[in-house]
Formats: sequence, structure tokens, C-alpha cells
Amino acid sequence: MINVITGASAGIGEAAAVELARRGRQVVLVGRNQERLAGVAARVKEASGSVPDTLTCDYTSLDDVRRLAGELRSRYERIDVLVNNAGVMSTERTRTGDGHETMIQVNHLAPFLLTTLLLDRVGERVITTSSMAARSGNLDPADLSRERRRWSGWLQYGDSKQANALFTVELARRLSGTGVSATCFHPGVIKTGFASGTFLMWMTHHIPGVGRTVEQGASTLVHLATHPDGTAHPGRYFANGAPARAPRGMTDPGLARDLWEASERAVS
Repeated sequence: MINVITGASAGIGEAAAVELARRGRQVVLVGRNQERLAGVAARVKEASGSVPDTLTCDYTSLDDVRRLAGELRSRYERIDVLVNNAGVMSTERTRTGDGHETMIQVNHLAPFLLTTLLLDRVGERVITTSSMAARSGNLDPADLSRERRRWSGWLQYGDSKQANALFTVELARRLSGTGVSATCFHPGVIKTGFASGTFLMWMTHHIPGVGRTVEQGASTLVHLATHPDGTAHPGRYFANGAPARAPRGMTDPGLARDLWEASERAVS
């Protein structure tokens, strides 16, 4: 089974890739940095005996996402599991060359574009890394970059993670009856370099019991990729290896459809 994992050069993406390879899956590693991907590929080879394919992509460029999709399509007739795991959190407001706020593009618009370009090749599952931060999201499909609302790093991050959950809801609806399922999950607060410089990450690294290991964070991703739960609960949000309750803002089908349409316009 071919498992394409974005954000695979570090963190839970790396941990999941190694574990899936250990379980006999063929993993395809996608990340920004070829040197770091090579290091993960060496770990995958050690775990499985096979050298994985590695592909680079910069999610701040939608053209690069289109290039990645084209390369994946040329290499693989079928992608059994597509894992949208790449993400970013920043306390500084920046804009991509495509004109979008960076977090909403990297965390939502880029994986949205990649998934829609590959959807006819996906054979079984689409898994997206969301976050408990989605509960604080106040997403406005007409203002994805928060041009007309107060901006802060955590507010925008919450919106982008809410978008991951809503994307999953609408994707599952569109995939109904096809045999392909879509789920998303919260990995927990992980001891990595993600969101470095924030107080939350300081607590994660310095206060015992606050942060989880990358292997613990990757466990729900691996579960969704390998267990029947990954197809039995389309559109659901998972935490700690099980379906979790989510507020209306993460499950509203009308908002999910509006977001899908706004996302199509944003990446066109």
C-alpha cells in the first residue's frame, strides 16, 4: 500500500513514516528540505529494508504544489493513503507569493489543492492533521487571511486548523459511496520545534507531563492509516486513537461547503 505523507521531514510525519514502513507500508516522503528527507529515508530503510521515494515541495507556492501533484500522478497510478500533515505556526504575519496569509495557505489551501488534484488517484483514505486549536477557530470563508478582522498568530492558526476539520467534513460528503474515506485528528501537544518561540512550546519542553513524544503524537495518524476506524468514521475528528466530540464550528456542513467553494476560488 502506497502512503504519501507530507510534512515527513520531521516531527509526527517522520515518526508516522517510520512506523508505517515498519508495518510493511510503502511510504513516500514529502517535505521542504531534501537533506532532512534523506535522514528520514535512512530511518525508514533501517526499519523496513526499503528505500522510500522522497519529494520536495514548498507549500508557500501553489505552483509548487501543482508541480508536486503532477510528479505524484506520473509516478503512482494509485495512492492508497494520502496524509496531509505539513503545517506551520508563526507569531509573525506574512504573506505568500500567491497573496494569502502564510498559515492559511500552508495549513489549508495547499493541502486542499494537493488533495483535489490527486483525488482520482486516492484509493482508500485521506488523513489530515488538524488540532485541538480548531475549537478556538472563528473561520470566515470570505476572509480566510483575516484581512478584515483582528489578526494574531494563534487566531489564524485556530482558523487554519478549523479549516482542516471542515475540509474533512465536506471531503467525506463528496467521497460518499466511492470507497474512499476522509478523517482528521488532533496529535496532541508535541515536543518538537513546531511553533518555536511561543509560550506554549516553552511549557511543552520545560514542564513535565505537558508535551507528548512525536511517537505518541503520530499514533493516531498511524491508527487512521491502518485500522478499520480510518474508513468506518468518514468526516470525523479523532483524538487519542478514537472519534472525539467536536463543536459545531468544526462540523457544520453548510460552513464546510462554503469553505470548499472559497478554497476553490483561492487556489484557482
